[in-house]
Amino acid sequence: MTDFMSLADEQYLNIVENILEHGYFDQNRTGIRTYKLPHQMMQFDLEKEFPILTTKFVAFKTAVKELLWIWQLQSNDVRELQKMNCHVWDEWMREDGTIGKAYGYQIRKYKQVDTLLDQLRTDPQNRRMIVSLWNIEDLPDMALQPCAYQTLWDVSDGRLNCMLVQRSGDMGLGIPFNMTQYAVLVHLIARSVGLRPGLFTHVINNAHIYENHVEALKTQLARRREALPAPQLVIDEGITDFYEFRPENIRLEGYTHKGKLPMEVAV
Repeated sequence: MTDFMSLADEQYLNIVENILEHGYFDQNRTGIRTYKLPHQMMQFDLEKEFPILTTKFVAFKTAVKELLWIWQLQSNDVRELQKMNCHVWDEWMREDGTIGKAYGYQIRKYKQVDTLLDQLRTDPQNRRMIVSLWNIEDLPDMALQPCAYQTLWDVSDGRLNCMLVQRSGDMGLGIPFNMTQYAVLVHLIARSVGLRPGLFTHVINNAHIYENHVEALKTQLARRREALPAPQLVIDEGITDFYEFRPENIRLEGYTHKGKLPMEVAV
């Protein structure tokens, strides 16, 4: 293990190992059984390190595109995502090209990003800064009910802190994406309101490993001692409007990793 092992690898692999050793094994909606543990958590100081796994490749650009589709375009139209050459939602696309009233639809419906940005600028000690995608009324009309469904925001000493609450977390495929893209979101929101990035806390209610991902994750665990230093997140200077960021403005410098670990998504 290097002296500068990525904290993302350390915290993530601890949860994976814990699930494999102590997880509850049972059936679920997808028909592919999982090992699961409740109430798992990771926390990162974004001023010190950017969280992305190095013990396997994480498609950073794809994660950023999905994030901007949800939070910036506030779209539920999968075709908009496909225009960016991103296909992570193809499996859930309906005949009308959308995912129903899910994800970005809920942000746009209630102008939640605009409200958050205004609160951060005008009332940063507000304790009600919450963005929620879990709209009970609209849940029946969603192709997939949101997994990463709520963020809670806090400002302390000029730093923007964010807690992401995730009801369901696929440790093999989903969580590496979510942890990285929401860390990017904190940086983008912080830049937009003149704050420094602070703590990012990721809470997963149902952290699970699909049985057909076990071998790949055991391979990743075997790479633990080969984990590499975290890369640097670089966001182009001069952009301070949340709605002006583009995927090409957001990149990693020095991202090295141990290679891809293919896993099948459970639909």
